[in-house]
Amino acid sequence: MSMQFSVLASGSSGNAFYIETKEHSFLVDAGLSCKKIGEQMEQIDRDPSKLDAIFITHEHSDHIKGLGAMARKYKLPVYANERTWKAMDGLVGEIAVDQKFTFDMETVKSFGSLDIESFGVSHDAAEPMFYIFRTGEKKVVLITDTGYVSDRMKGLISDADAYIFESNHDTEMLRMGRYPWNIKRRILSDVGHVSNEDAALAMSDVIGDRTKRIYLAHLSKDNNMKDLARMSVTQTLATRGIEIGTQLDLFDTDPYIPTGLTAV
Repeated sequence: MSMQFSVLASGSSGNAFYIETKEHSFLVDAGLSCKKIGEQMEQIDRDPSKLDAIFITHEHSDHIKGLGAMARKYKLPVYANERTWKAMDGLVGEIAVDQKFTFDMETVKSFGSLDIESFGVSHDAAEPMFYIFRTGEKKVVLITDTGYVSDRMKGLISDADAYIFESNHDTEMLRMGRYPWNIKRRILSDVGHVSNEDAALAMSDVIGDRTKRIYLAHLSKDNNMKDLARMSVTQTLATRGIEIGTQLDLFDTDPYIPTGLTAV
């Protein structure tokens, strides 16, 4: 039983990730308007009314902007941990009690053949967590919005078939850019976002024999560029003996254009 997925949108303006098996289909985060999420799903020939649930990573607006509207329009169950639910109170409008489910950090929920495991990350939110998707021998990892990748995270996410991996900023672009220092300090901190180089170093520790695809996600509009992120990650991985284009492939994500539906 395989999985298919698409990064519907990725970046500081909004994030949404779609994943399906033959039995179920899910959204992770709803950081675009309900209308825009529907348009993005249409581009990959999928119908939002067929979704089974939405999983939330944390309460920042670029991850929950369209959550309330999606939940209400399509009567969707929503899963988040308790602290995230509390942090979202007042931000997403009314969601019916029978649509609100708790998904604790470091636990697994099963939906037919699909197991979804949550794991904590280091970010300035109430209790941020991301997800590992498994069906049969296949494994897909979604990890963005973390200031660093700990050894514990690496152990959990190692040797996936595909990664959607944060590569947020080029450190020099950020340091020299227009952001005020307090914002720069936040991004560079352990509860901010990982840089291109740090992302690649973490990737080099988790890439396994079955890893074939890495999607560079959550790129900063102001402090990164797709070509720069791809070059930095490629070069850093090469220093660790991992060759892009030979062992595995590297893909872009975009704030406005969904990636093609990909099977693993």
